[in-house]
Amino acid sequence: MKRIASIIFAALLGASFISTAAFASADKGQKIYQKKLKKVCGFNGAKFAAKHTQDEWEEINEAGKFEDEIQKLCPKYKKGYLKPSQLKHIYDFAYEYASDSGNVPSC
Repeated sequence: MKRIASIIFAALLGASFISTAAFASADKGQKIYQKKLKKVCGFNGAKFAAKHTQDEWEEINEAGKFEDEIQKLCPKYKKGYLKPSQLKHIYDFAYEYASDSGNVPSC
């Protein structure tokens, strides 16, 4: 019985580490920004994210205008260049490092 309990505990502990890594989409967004948008925008990710506050980024995203905002900030950006899943990660990155967040990305 004690052995089964230890196996279950170890499995739950392992699953918690996996799920934490799976939700680290701000990190994925930073990598996508560096790879796909940095050249298109002409400035680094810190400047991009700091263009708005967290509340402003949230409003833009909820209104379905996030890709339009990227195009406004980065005139060379063409709609459809990023996949919807990539846009979600870029949004998480922008929200995490917004001007009022106090966080500074390393890109």
